[in-house]
Amino acid sequence: MSTPIRVMIIEDDINIAELHQRYLDTIEGFVVVAIATSVVEAEMQLDILKPELILLDVYLPDGTGIEILTRLRHLNQACEVILITAAREVESLQQAMRYGVIDYLLKPILFSRLEAALEKYKNRAEKLHQTEGLNQSLVDEMMRNHPSEPNRELGLPKGIDSVTLEKIRGLFLSNKAFTADEAGEAIGSSRTTARRYLEYLISTGELDADVNYGTVGRPERCYRKRIR
Repeated sequence: MSTPIRVMIIEDDINIAELHQRYLDTIEGFVVVAIATSVVEAEMQLDILKPELILLDVYLPDGTGIEILTRLRHLNQACEVILITAAREVESLQQAMRYGVIDYLLKPILFSRLEAALEKYKNRAEKLHQTEGLNQSLVDEMMRNHPSEPNRELGLPKGIDSVTLEKIRGLFLSNKAFTADEAGEAIGSSRTTARRYLEYLISTGELDADVNYGTVGRPERCYRKRIR
């Protein structure tokens, strides 16, 4: 697929919506065409923009994301939905499954988990676009419910928690480089804590490090996002 996948973000908290947009800007093959913070705003934009993929919150100030999802399916509008929500009620998940969401992410989301959901969707869309006919193997692959790659956040080592890890990851969305001191100050932690997480991200292949020499000659490791 040569053209980017058109994405709409429906989220009542504009700061979270913009954070999701920043995440998407770092993933090749996606473009955010709209952000909506209410049901009314979302429905107006959906009718005009007709996105291919929606990142959908459940709790909105004038209704719910489930209502939007229901309307989409009743109108047979051709778009996929990833639910991103704080809703932990089993009923919300059951409703989402009935209406065919392709993934269900619980807040606070991990960028790596969102990235896995988006890559899974993109890979599936590309395969369907290139396929002329179905076989059972392809159908089984398309109907698989979980990302093909294991969740990188499972089995985090001792001393690494997912919330702090995502704060550190978030520092590198702008491709800026940080020392451990700078990273610790940015997330409100000690240099030692920040360094532990930075070194972990080197071990996972997400960051690289260079040695810089400060004005007094003390060497410092400077961390930056690895270019893939």
